[in-house]
Amino acid sequence: WGEQVTAVVVLHEGKKMEPKDVTEWCKGKIAGFKVPKNVYIIPDEEMPRSGAGKILHRILRDRYGKWGDQQ
Repeated sequence: WGEQVTAVVVLHEGKKMEPKDVTEWCKGKIAGFKVPKNVYIIPDEEMPRSGAGKILHRILRDRYGKWGDQQ
């Protein structure tokens, strides 16, 4: 327990979207328990990446995965 589904989203340049738009889109596509409870939209330069360009999921989990307290 203690974890919630959280989405960290990077938009294409020039695109705009609100966190509720992500949640609404997910509701029509996936099971209700998989729909993110927290949605963070961040700039691409804030996405933690390794030297090879891969996303560092553990850093995302540390930053955004704690009860949604950073909204």
